[in-house]
Amino acid sequence: MKKFLLIGIFSFFFFPISVFAEDLIPNAKSGLLMEASTGKIIFEKNKNEQVPVASMTKMVAQILILEEIEAGTIHWDDIVTVSKNAQDMGGSQIYLETGEKMSIRDLFKGISMASANDATVQMAEVISGSEEKFVQKMNQKVKQLGLKNTKFQNCTGLDAKDHYSSAYDMAVIARELLNHEEILDFSSVYEDYLRQNTENKFWLVNTNKLIRFYEGADGLKTGHTDAAKYCLAATAKKNNMRLIAIVLGEEDSKIRNQESIELLDYGFQTVEVQKIRSKGEKIEEIEIEKGTKNKITLVPAYDVSILQKRGTKDKKYTIQTKISSFDLPVRKNQKLGTITIKEGDQVVASQDLVSKEKVERLNYFDFIGHTLKKVVTGDIN
Repeated sequence: MKKFLLIGIFSFFFFPISVFAEDLIPNAKSGLLMEASTGKIIFEKNKNEQVPVASMTKMVAQILILEEIEAGTIHWDDIVTVSKNAQDMGGSQIYLETGEKMSIRDLFKGISMASANDATVQMAEVISGSEEKFVQKMNQKVKQLGLKNTKFQNCTGLDAKDHYSSAYDMAVIARELLNHEEILDFSSVYEDYLRQNTENKFWLVNTNKLIRFYEGADGLKTGHTDAAKYCLAATAKKNNMRLIAIVLGEEDSKIRNQESIELLDYGFQTVEVQKIRSKGEKIEEIEIEKGTKNKITLVPAYDVSILQKRGTKDKKYTIQTKISSFDLPVRKNQKLGTITIKEGDQVVASQDLVSKEKVERLNYFDFIGHTLKKVVTGDIN
């Protein structure tokens, strides 16, 4: 039986859960295991070391694409005309041809399942006009996530000077990507087709083999270049708990997969979550003036959970909320407060409260009309 040497105590846990790197992923340059709802680290190895991450870079591109889908600025069924620049991309590809027309849904399939460089560059041009401008947005997103060990020079992950990330940063990026739940509709599919009903029918097979043979696995992103070697951001869900496993710098894909499984197995065997509130559950309502809506509903950005040693009896906690000051307009999913969970005086978890919907500021004429309507209906203080 493999023995785990336990070290360290995390501030939100009441038991040691971290293990020495040699016990789990001896062949990886770095790695990390995170519980998704809490963002708590269960295992780490060289978590902040800056290393090439190959196509795992594309997770940030996927975040930006899904944000545009959710904002309604692009749509899954939009048809895109392929550029020569996209066609000329090397490495993993779906063999786009200049002038070819393909839906955004199929381009995203190519990115998510085949790690297609040509599809990623094409989507970069759709969103930002050029790959260079899109990469600027990617680096801005990384800064918004508070990450300090990530910098991109391209949107594909092809080897380039000064293009790097870290195991911790990749885990945070993976967690943010998973917050866009539609990603799992793509990353969990093992095989599919592009250009169906044509002479150029193209078979897609997911580069992440864990989704086929590991129970609960449904994503997320592979990577491989000469500099990065073999990398993987794997995620799996069992018993209402989702884990994110990162391994970087593995010598081959077999070892990469096996050590990812070692991480996931360790997490599922060692810890569990007690969910206090669900992502999207109404926690507070704030009344507002001069807005296109009278109230803003606040919901947790993620499930509000306590990560605890497996087999621990559920405990009772108190819940506190704190609302931040803000001005209109308010974006959907904009942070407007926090929810804090306490056991006695001890804070055991906290989570961002975000707006469930967007609310615009009324212009002067709309505000006058809105006020008159409230007077007429008697809905005014």
